[in-house]
This record gives sequence, structure tokens and C-alpha cells, in this order.
Amino acid sequence: MTEATTAPNPFDFPDKLIEAQQAAAEAFAALHRFQADPELPWSREPHEGWEEPEPAHGGVLQGYKSSRPATKGWSAEQVVEYEKLWEACRDTSVLVHTHPHWERFTGPDAVAARQALKRMPGAQPGAAPQPAASVEPELEPETTKGSELVQDDVAKAV
Repeated sequence: MTEATTAPNPFDFPDKLIEAQQAAAEAFAALHRFQADPELPWSREPHEGWEEPEPAHGGVLQGYKSSRPATKGWSAEQVVEYEKLWEACRDTSVLVHTHPHWERFTGPDAVAARQALKRMPGAQPGAAPQPAASVEPELEPETTKGSELVQDDVAKAV
């Protein structure tokens, strides 16, 4: 009697992959906090800034006003901090994207599994470690037929 083999499930994530995704999410969150700091100058490099010019036709530019004050740019410490945070983002992303788990999967299943991994509670910034579990999501109905989008699906997306 032969034993039936089942295909590997792309949603059965190894603990180390979940940990790597959490580290990547935390790195990106730290970079975002750094960039969102209101004390951070708007330009990394010194810049003289600008004032919005008057529109040539004398009207308003669609209600959008663009101007920036002069800035001395980022301090040496800010540059070092940004580079450290960006390097952490790159390094942790590489750990996630090159994990051996992905070698067995291609196509839509791999894409859906990568998206599901990002949404796992244990893979979010500051999350407590969670045991690996299969988190296969309920997939949306097929939205393409051949290479053309189904018109109803386009209307739903808009």
C-alpha cells in the first residue's frame, strides 16, 4: 500500500519566517516613525527652499499651495540614524524574501501566502510571538478571464 502524499501548504509558515516578517515590520515602523518626526528637516541636504509662484494666468493652482522654508538639512546624527534604519529594513526584507519556505511555491498561491504572512498577528510590529499555524485566507473569486479583467470586478475596485 502506498502512502498518499499531500502537496505542501504555502500558508504553513515556519516560526523563523514569521519572526523575520515581524522584524521587517518593526524595522519599517521604526523608519516611518523617524521620517514622521516633525523636527526632522524636510530635506536631507541643505536647501534654500521656495515660495509658490503666482500662476501665469492669475488664478489658483487647483487649490494646492507648494512652498518650503530654507533648511540646513539633516544633522550628521540624523543621517546615521536614517542609514541604520534603512539598512535594517533592507536586511530584514531579504530574510523574508529569500527564506527557503518560498522555494517550493510559485504563482498566485505564493503571492497570496506572502500577503497572508504580512497580516498574521504574530508578524505585526510589537506582536507577541505566536506559534506557526496555517492561516490560509479565504480567496477572492477569480477576477480575470484570460488576460482581460471582468468588468464587474473593475467597477467594484473603483
